[in-house]
Amino acid sequence: MNSRRSWLIFSIGSFAYLSAVLQRTSLGVAGVAASERFGGTAALLSSLAVVQLVVYAAAQVPVGVLIDRFGPRILVIVGTTLMIGGQVTLAFSTDITAAVAGRMLVGAGDAAIFISMIRLIGSWFDGPLVPQLSQWLGNIGQLGQVLSAVPLAWVLHTFGWTPAFLSAASVAVVALVVVIVVIEDRPVGSTDEARPTSLREALVLLKKSFRRPGTQLGFWSHYVTQSPGTVFSMLWGFPFMVYGLGYDPALAASMLMVLVAAGMVFGPILGILTARYPQRRSNIVLAVVILMAAAWTVVLAWPGTPPFWLIVLLLVTLGIGGPGSLIGFDFARSFNPKRSHGSANGVVNVGGFTASFVMVYLIGVLLDLQNGWRVAGGAPSNLYSLESFRVAFLVQFLVVGIGVVFLLRARRRTRFLLSRDEGVEVAPLWIAVARAWRRPRSR
Repeated sequence: MNSRRSWLIFSIGSFAYLSAVLQRTSLGVAGVAASERFGGTAALLSSLAVVQLVVYAAAQVPVGVLIDRFGPRILVIVGTTLMIGGQVTLAFSTDITAAVAGRMLVGAGDAAIFISMIRLIGSWFDGPLVPQLSQWLGNIGQLGQVLSAVPLAWVLHTFGWTPAFLSAASVAVVALVVVIVVIEDRPVGSTDEARPTSLREALVLLKKSFRRPGTQLGFWSHYVTQSPGTVFSMLWGFPFMVYGLGYDPALAASMLMVLVAAGMVFGPILGILTARYPQRRSNIVLAVVILMAAAWTVVLAWPGTPPFWLIVLLLVTLGIGGPGSLIGFDFARSFNPKRSHGSANGVVNVGGFTASFVMVYLIGVLLDLQNGWRVAGGAPSNLYSLESFRVAFLVQFLVVGIGVVFLLRARRRTRFLLSRDEGVEVAPLWIAVARAWRRPRSR
């Protein structure tokens, strides 16, 4: 464990995830071009991102079961292949139907990559290094968003739609080749528990994982922290900055890099805090949510156009949400045996993307409704006005607020079970830490 081979596996797997994030976020800088290419309303445009996120979220649990049954390597290979097919389909699409089909393939392939890598990290590394590497995986992967925000945006505006998405697909082709050559599921002679021998046995492990309050705590942690940044970077952030704030498209595309930079700065810090203070992990999650809510409140309540520095601050807080969501996977790892980590991670990863596709769609619907009311009242059409965005973005407070309520409920149940010494079989380390933390307080 923690050998040179381990680091090679981590490096190649991280590149595969970087490629996946590039394919996932490639539509974020193409929102304006997509509206010109396919036409339609804001709700129709949002369907491109919504179907991708719906497929991604729906595939998480089945993919987790398949990882437990067949191992992460084959899932990374299949997932990368699907993303290549999806991007090629999108590159040559001339109508919204074909474009939607392409994004569905991207979502299905993307669904397999991250949780496979989380499983590989758990198999090739051990100790406090695991949560820190999970944070670094997220940071390295977000460089894919840099590729979509700068070079892909340049190719799109210089050479057009088809060359842009074919160039993104070419990165996935390189990732596919190196994964096939290098990646292995676990070290030779590993003492990992045996895989389920059938899909039925894997489904039994899934059921047990889903019922554990610790897994549910991971789900809601991911739900409340990951979704705001995803909604902004995948679709609505670029139109908001270009049409609502009046930024130049090149500036708006480069602004998305602030999310990545914030994640790379704060991700390792959150990883260290998670490893050092495991009993405080849910408090860290809640602190991240409060930061994002406070930033959005100031931006939406600002009289007139918010100043540039405030938008940068908003993007920084949204960038912290990405690594904050990875704490959810640490809950899954802590409260589940290794042989069911795939299923547990799949359950957790559904959280943020479920909230994301709900918010992406509702924001599009609210933008359309406001524009319809404006036109009916005799005013000119202005689909993406700043005032329309102010109202539409309020839906985030409702969706994330619901998640916070369920997070607190899952945390209470998890702590109750720990106090009864339930779950010792799957997480003796964390129970020992919890006992040590409680003992001084009772004196």
